[in-house]
Amino acid sequence: MKIKLAIQKFWYNFIRFPKYVLFHPFDGYDELKREKKGKVSVAVIFMLLFILLRIYKYLGEGFVINPRNPLALNTFDEFFSVALLIFLFTVGNWSITTLLEGKGTYREIFIVTGYSLFPVVIIGFPAVFISNYLTLDEIGLYSLAMSAAYFLTGVMLFMGILNIHEYGLLKTIFTFILTVVAMAFMAFLGLLFFDLIQQFLSFVKSVYQELRLRY
Repeated sequence: MKIKLAIQKFWYNFIRFPKYVLFHPFDGYDELKREKKGKVSVAVIFMLLFILLRIYKYLGEGFVINPRNPLALNTFDEFFSVALLIFLFTVGNWSITTLLEGKGTYREIFIVTGYSLFPVVIIGFPAVFISNYLTLDEIGLYSLAMSAAYFLTGVMLFMGILNIHEYGLLKTIFTFILTVVAMAFMAFLGLLFFDLIQQFLSFVKSVYQELRLRY
């Protein structure tokens, strides 16, 4: 009985409700926000699955379209790049929508971002597997499937931001533009900060070496 309940819970949290949100975004995101049906844990798992998909795509994509060297894969870079992008987007969107009287919280933005990865995860894994059995003439079907997956992910993210902040279409578009600007600004500050830290460490190292030579 417990196993059956666990399977039902898993199916609802990871398949049924995300699918409902995809095909009924207004009602789905309303339930996610008002009835607290969206879960941070589910969003995090979708994000981890997306990272695994990127790694799987790097290693397991059909040889006809995969020119990458498996030995060149850096798992840490894959994890860090996705985590950094999600961090920049969620923080950037939260900071912008706070100024523009958005109704969504950071937790809701994070959940929406995670749930929006549902299409690319569901379509991506089978598509990459099937790509190993496609001929050169059939690769267009694989590209179409992956493009559709990323398009649906973009639609889910857009509709999620629109609904949780209770914005209109134009204001949501404007918010996304400002979010990209905020992400670029934060990335610039981050690079500047790490450059200053690197220069400071180099200075400390040179002073230490100078003192060692003198004393």
